[in-house]
Amino acid sequence: MCAGPPPAAVAVGGALRGGGERGGGGPRMESSDLGGRQQGPIWHRKPGPAARRGVIVNIIHSVKGYHSKTIRFLNVAFDSSGDSLLAGDHQGNIYVFDLNGNRFNLVQRTMQACTALAFNLRRKTEFLVALADYSIKCFDTETKELVSWMRGHDSSVSSISVHGSGRYAITTSSDTAQLWDLDTFQRKRKLNVRQSVGIQKVFFLPLSNTILSCFKDNSVFAWEFDTLHCKYQLPTPVEGSALLYKVFAVTRDGRIFVAGGKSNQLHLWCLESRKLIRIIQMPSKVRAVRHLEFLPDSFDGGSNQVLGVLSQDNIMRFINIETCKLLFDIGSHEEGISTAAISPNGRYIASVMENGSLNLYSVQALTQEGNQPPPPTFKVVEDWSKCTSAANKLTMRVTSGRSERPWKSKGSKIQSRLLKMQVNTSLENKENELPGGLNKKRLRALLKGFGEYPAKYRTLSALAHWSAIFAETPCIPLLAFPFVKLFQNNQLICFEVVATVVVNLCQHWFEYFPNPPVNILSMMENVLAHHDKELLQHLIKYNVTSQVYAWPLLETLFSEVLTREEWLKVFDNIFSNHPSYFLMIVIAYIICSRAPLLHCNQIEDFEYFFHHRNNLDISVVIKEAYHLMETTPLDIHPQRVLDDFIPLTKGQYPVFNKYPKFIVDYQTQERERIRQDEIEYLRERQLAHELEAKAQERKAEDEAWYRKQELLREAEEQRRKMLLEEEEKLAEQRQRLAAVKRELKVKELQFLDASRRRFLKYQQDQRQMELKRLDDEIARKATMREQETAAALQDVEVQRMELESQRQVFEQHLIKDQEAVTKEMREEVDARRRKVDLEDHLVQRLMEIDREEKQKAQTVAEENLAKAEQKRIDANWRLRALHKLRGDDRDRKKRYEEIAKLLHDNRVKEAELLKAMREAEEKTWEEVIQKKAQLEEEQKAAAAADEHRKQFLEDKMNDALELAEKLQREDGYFERLRDLKAGRTGRGVELQQVPRSGNICLNDLPPSQSSSHMSLDRRGEDLALQERELMAEVRRLRQKLTSQARTRHPPARFTATKWTP
Repeated sequence: MCAGPPPAAVAVGGALRGGGERGGGGPRMESSDLGGRQQGPIWHRKPGPAARRGVIVNIIHSVKGYHSKTIRFLNVAFDSSGDSLLAGDHQGNIYVFDLNGNRFNLVQRTMQACTALAFNLRRKTEFLVALADYSIKCFDTETKELVSWMRGHDSSVSSISVHGSGRYAITTSSDTAQLWDLDTFQRKRKLNVRQSVGIQKVFFLPLSNTILSCFKDNSVFAWEFDTLHCKYQLPTPVEGSALLYKVFAVTRDGRIFVAGGKSNQLHLWCLESRKLIRIIQMPSKVRAVRHLEFLPDSFDGGSNQVLGVLSQDNIMRFINIETCKLLFDIGSHEEGISTAAISPNGRYIASVMENGSLNLYSVQALTQEGNQPPPPTFKVVEDWSKCTSAANKLTMRVTSGRSERPWKSKGSKIQSRLLKMQVNTSLENKENELPGGLNKKRLRALLKGFGEYPAKYRTLSALAHWSAIFAETPCIPLLAFPFVKLFQNNQLICFEVVATVVVNLCQHWFEYFPNPPVNILSMMENVLAHHDKELLQHLIKYNVTSQVYAWPLLETLFSEVLTREEWLKVFDNIFSNHPSYFLMIVIAYIICSRAPLLHCNQIEDFEYFFHHRNNLDISVVIKEAYHLMETTPLDIHPQRVLDDFIPLTKGQYPVFNKYPKFIVDYQTQERERIRQDEIEYLRERQLAHELEAKAQERKAEDEAWYRKQELLREAEEQRRKMLLEEEEKLAEQRQRLAAVKRELKVKELQFLDASRRRFLKYQQDQRQMELKRLDDEIARKATMREQETAAALQDVEVQRMELESQRQVFEQHLIKDQEAVTKEMREEVDARRRKVDLEDHLVQRLMEIDREEKQKAQTVAEENLAKAEQKRIDANWRLRALHKLRGDDRDRKKRYEEIAKLLHDNRVKEAELLKAMREAEEKTWEEVIQKKAQLEEEQKAAAAADEHRKQFLEDKMNDALELAEKLQREDGYFERLRDLKAGRTGRGVELQQVPRSGNICLNDLPPSQSSSHMSLDRRGEDLALQERELMAEVRRLRQKLTSQARTRHPPARFTATKWTP
């Protein structure tokens, strides 16, 4: 926390401010009225450094006429060089002020008020202006033309932030923030938030590609500009220091972020560590902060130290964030400031005043750099150790100081004193941390030079584990007392500091518990005997042991004999040395008090001396302790027994068990017993002293007590009876509830049983209906098959009759043709024909015999194949049906077994049901067997018919062959050949017409017509082939009908049954 300034500095600062405010003897402030001019000089004569309150010029824009008025300026912005100023007024007039050239120029008339300005684009002559119609326009100051018009906001634009390259800009309104590409003037991204949250400000961080967004719920997010991914979020401030952020500022190097709002406090954040490093408290006159902006400097490397704070009283105060000194301020209650902008070069401050005018300040004139005395050689440090809350530990108050610019002072360079926060350290114990830049050697040098540490370096690093012995040790309250007083508002730090002291300074104290540490006191007595034997003999002479002269100082940690300042000074040295130094400083205190102690001769005097403050120079005691540390022999030095100072382990507290645990437990029990005995003893003693005076009262009290006890016993008995009655009622209710549950369970079982029976009946009915439907379907299919077979036979008969009629017609035509040919043929042709016929007959005979054999074999193979296929299909069908039925039987059997286990009472009925189902199954199987037998009989009949037909054909063939052999043996070759041909043709025709005897045969033709026998034989063969194809088609049709019937009506399958509760 910053110290207050010396009185002389306050007086000088007040004199400077008072002289500036008195306008009688000071220089006159330059004023410039723009009027109706579009260009001209800003001032007629530029004021020097001694200008009034640093104001270079006051610019107003008045309109003269019937109603003269002043047009208010609303916003100002500097360009990147800091030598040109852009200002916009209420009517939309945009002026450019060239501060180096002393010229102003009206560059645009927008005809509406501007809400934000930006003049640091990549093209130096262009600027952005946000207007009241929520649009953003880009103009050129030289051509005075509109470059681009950007729309997209639904509310007023409050700020415009331009990237360091000048190529991108972010415009912010209350509900959205939009990122624009200033090369194409196209919107790249848009940030939307909930209406309940709202946006405060979104802007680019200097010298980086990071976008910082600040919302109305105090959340601050950092975004990567290239990918727009969230990099981090600043944590919530410490408890007790939270304020509603409204305004923000960032240093030029982008490391320090400052936020303020409706409070006189400012929060300083380190963006590298993302921690709150300081809270600056403004003067009490400041109740709210309206604007924040850092004052740049050419020699600070971007780490700006001076911050401008515009508060609710319209005064902008400039403070040093390191020293927390108020350097200077601008504005007053009469001439208040509405908003302000600071040039990037740190030379000018432009402020819009409450009266609508524009003030231009010179920073050099405000700081009065040339008239400053040399900086002071010392600083006054205030002790703010009384600040207790975690927020106050970071708070630094702004104090008045002389008007100076310490960052440019030639005498010395101001060192940065930002508190570095470690990762695992909370904000509340920053007061108790040792900065990383300090080491133990430097601390000892400071300690030897000044005798104590400064208040900011008094560090108590404490982490310990509490043990059960401390609840039994009577000295713990005395030991913890000074730390409780020191950290009275932070119990955690107090606890950990006490535990640390116990672990390090109180080594071997509890080994002889519940007695004082005899071993430690003996070491101290040996040291005292070595350095001051006379004093020890004096103490022994009057029976003053170490428990009287040493133990009170140890168990109270000197808190009874030292003042606060002395105690802090002593413990600065104790914590900077070996733990044995604590024992040495106790001995040093006794040795330094030898003069009064030698005059004491009563034990009470000694006890009083070591329990009260004494007139003793603590610095002498500290020096004597160092002397004892150096001159004490090693054999009696406490350092050989005590360990070095050990910091507590990270993560969890170490186990503290260096004490006799059984004694602690016994002590707890004994203390409780003694407490009870003491209470009883005190009560008896009080009764004995007041026996005579309060006999009656005691009697009345006893009677009242007995009555009360009797009433209590009666009430207890009554409550017991009530409890018994309630328990009985509860038992009855439980019995009734159990009976109701049993009844409900029985009803539920009955309902389940009825449902199961109904479902089984329904399932049985369904199966019967299915069986009946299957029987009907089989009968219908059989009828259809018979009808189709009859129809096929009729069709075959019709076709046969048609073929027969065609043959007869053809034979008639052949007869007519033969007659005509016979008439025309001569004797030579007949001989040749007979020869050819004989040759053809021989060839045909061979071909016919071969064809007949092939047809016979093919017919037999087709019949056998059809039979085998039919038998295979039937067997597969029956086998699948049998497997399905057997699977159903197995599943049904398992279900019945499960049901029998669960419902023993239903076994009989289920057995009957199973028997009925088996009978139905047997009936079904009987029907299947009957149908199978019928099918086998039909197959046997068909096989017999086929066998008879084959035997008939074989007999006929054998007869034909025998006849042919016989004819060859007889004479008359040609005539026998003709007869053989006629007989073969007649037999072939007879073979084709075996079932239909009585038809006309070619054998009935006269011998003269034997020339047409070959053609007739060929026709008969064609008819036989057609007949075989027809029979094969009939067989295929039957097979197709059978497969369709099986597909449409598969075998009966019993569905699985499952019980549900």
